[in-house]
Amino acid sequence: MSFKKLLLYILIIVPVAGLAGAKPPKFRVLAFYNTRVEPDHVDFARDAIAYFQRLAAQKHFRFDTTTDWTKMNFQELKKYEVVVWLNFFPTTADQRNGFVEYMEHGGGWMGFHVAGYNDKYTQWPWFVQFMGGAVFYNNNWPPLPARLHVDPTSHPVTRHLPADYLSPANEWYQWEPSPRANKDIQVLVTLDPSNYPLGKKNLLTYGDIPVVWTNRRYHMLYLNMGHGDKIFTDSLQNKMYEDAIIWVGQQVSSSRK
Repeated sequence: MSFKKLLLYILIIVPVAGLAGAKPPKFRVLAFYNTRVEPDHVDFARDAIAYFQRLAAQKHFRFDTTTDWTKMNFQELKKYEVVVWLNFFPTTADQRNGFVEYMEHGGGWMGFHVAGYNDKYTQWPWFVQFMGGAVFYNNNWPPLPARLHVDPTSHPVTRHLPADYLSPANEWYQWEPSPRANKDIQVLVTLDPSNYPLGKKNLLTYGDIPVVWTNRRYHMLYLNMGHGDKIFTDSLQNKMYEDAIIWVGQQVSSSRK
């Protein structure tokens, strides 16, 4: 074989063979974030993207990111098994309607921290029920580590966590009513009452405060972690994020077969 023919073989045939043997991703994720929000939320999104990009390469799923919230429409979202809101949420009727259609058609969602925020001004009743009726009520300040209670530890999201552990510094949200009161909600991780009073300026002093839960009517998971640059500093908790995205992704992938 001449040198030119050999070079042509290397440039054309070998890459094609490599592509033919490449495995498709196990599932596809589209993560939305915003760079024009609270700096601590931007820091979290930056760290989350780096973490999930590394994880996607290791676990063979696709992880795309965007700051373009107009992509929150059904035609775009249906290309993905999982939609992640890192540090923001839909604000227009078109964005909200696109997300509702996606979830009602079996899509998957993970939301972190402020992604779940809602109050009397949000005016999105569907999302309040999606979150189990939980409405933001209070938070601690400044961000602080907190002891968390895990129950059950047998769930796919929490199977690598002990019954109790110390979570890195975060701003913890309190909800009223507690989502645990909703029959469709399964709470997985809760702020341990031993933390009270938690905070120095704004205090959490009482109550049932879930921090990780799922609504059984959907393929979804909410995690209250997501404020600042300490969220991914604990390898134990990081394992929960890994198990979480794989759990949601596999749920949707299985339902689409």
